Amino acid sequence: MEYSSLSGVQLDALKEVSNIGAGNAATALSMLLGKKVDMSVPAVNVIKLEEILSLNGEQEVAGTVVRVLGDIAGNILLVFEKGTAENIIGKLMGGKQSPESEMGKSVLCEIANIISASYMNSIAQLTNLAIAPSVPAVAYDMLGAILTTTFIESNQYDEYILDIETVFLDDTRENIGGHFYYIPMPGSLEKILKSIGIN
Repeated sequence: MEYSSLSGVQLDALKEVSNIGAGNAATALSMLLGKKVDMSVPAVNVIKLEEILSLNGEQEVAGTVVRVLGDIAGNILLVFEKGTAENIIGKLMGGKQSPESEMGKSVLCEIANIISASYMNSIAQLTNLAIAPSVPAVAYDMLGAILTTTFIESNQYDEYILDIETVFLDDTRENIGGHFYYIPMPGSLEKILKSIGIN
């Protein structure tokens, strides 16, 4: 299934599935940070990969990749701008740490672990599909380089990408999040839609 052929109903269904996953992830993140975190999915967009690369491709980001194993294999890519990544690391460590430091990378991996596992668990319960996360890998690089590598690793050669826009808000209503990309292997998207009764 090509992303460009998804209907409005299918995109709305994916948004609803993602919102359930985001709610679970927010609860897990709240427990880790020891404070309330809201997480929502305001939009699910189908965007040309080249548009993201031309707009933000040279932006330096902290990207954490988690491989999705099982029935709906693919990759989850969690991207934070440098300032946002430093903010999250600071909240957890109680002091400033670079996302490029060993401690910074460790914190970002733990965040990605919690968010992706919570997200996948709720989708597994909703769809009755068997899925599990791999150990996260973190990279600090240009968005274009991280995104292109993740896209190719998922055997996705379509020019479009599924962008699940995810907003994290802490108790000060400060946006502490970035972008969440689910890049399914061919055939995985159809399985999700079929399992929730939308073809």
